[in-house]
Amino acid sequence: MGKNNLNRKMTNTNKLKKIQIIVCDIDGTLLNSDGEIGQESKKLIKELQSNSVLVTLASARMYSAIKPFTEELEITTPVICIDGALIKNPQNGNILFESFVKEKYVKKAINMADQMLLKIALCQDDAIVFTEHNSAISMLLDKYGAKFREIQSYSDICRKTLEVIVVGENDESVKLLRNKLDFPYAFGLSTFYYKSQSKKGIYYLEIRKKGSSKGSAALRLMKHLRIKPADAAVIGDWYNDISLFSTPAFKVAMKNAVPELRRLANHITSNTNNEDGTAGFFENVLRAKRGKV
Repeated sequence: MGKNNLNRKMTNTNKLKKIQIIVCDIDGTLLNSDGEIGQESKKLIKELQSNSVLVTLASARMYSAIKPFTEELEITTPVICIDGALIKNPQNGNILFESFVKEKYVKKAINMADQMLLKIALCQDDAIVFTEHNSAISMLLDKYGAKFREIQSYSDICRKTLEVIVVGENDESVKLLRNKLDFPYAFGLSTFYYKSQSKKGIYYLEIRKKGSSKGSAALRLMKHLRIKPADAAVIGDWYNDISLFSTPAFKVAMKNAVPELRRLANHITSNTNNEDGTAGFFENVLRAKRGKV
C-alpha cells in the first residue's frame, strides 16, 4: 500500500471512530429496487445503535411513508421528512421542526393551478390532502407509501402546508406556474420542476419554503442532539442529497449515485443499493469503533 493510501486510510479510520450519528437517505440508498432494506444493513443498523451510534433517515418522503422503516429498524432518533421541511420524532410523534409555505403563496398556487387545468395537492404533517376536483393526483404522484386524504376545500388548511405539489401533462403550463412563483413574483420559496421517471408525459412541481433541505435539517437535528457535524456521516445517491454533502459530515456516496454526489464524497460504496451497498459502510464504522480496522 502506498504512503498516500495508508495516510488516507488512517485519516478515514480516525473519522469513523468519532462518528456519533449516521444520516441515511432511503430510496436508491438504503432500499433496493423492490423497496426493501438489505438484511445485512438491517442487522448492522441495530448493532450501531447498540454501540451508541445514532442512525436516522432523511428523505423526500412524507413522515407516514418513513415511519414503517423506523419501526423495522427500531430507530428512535428524529427523522428528516419532505426534504427537510419536517423533522419528527418517531418515538413520541413530537415535531422538532416544521417549515410552512406562506399562506398567500399556497392560495396563489391553487388559483393558478385551477386556471391552467393542473392538479394540485398540499402536503401536511400526516398526509397529502386533495379536493374531489384533484382526486386523480393520488394516482399520479410518485410519493412512495404516503397517506392521502380527500377534503372538501383547501381554504382551511393553507396555513399548515409543508409542501405544495402540482401535477400536469402540459410541461409548459407547469413551467409557467413555477416561473410565477419564482422571484420577482414571489419571495422565500424553493421550486423544483421535474419529469416523472415512471409515468410517461407527467410533469411535477414541488414548492417549499426556501431554506428547507436535507442538509439544513441535518444540521438542525445535530444541534438539537448536541453532536458536532464533523462527528456525523451522511449517505445518499441523488441530487436532493447534495445539501447533505455540503455539511462538514463524512460523506458517503452510493456506487449508483449521480456523478455530482460522487465527486463530493469522502467514500464511495463498493456495491449499489441493489447489492445492499450501505452494509459495507456500516460495517466499517462498527469495526472502527471496536478498533478492528
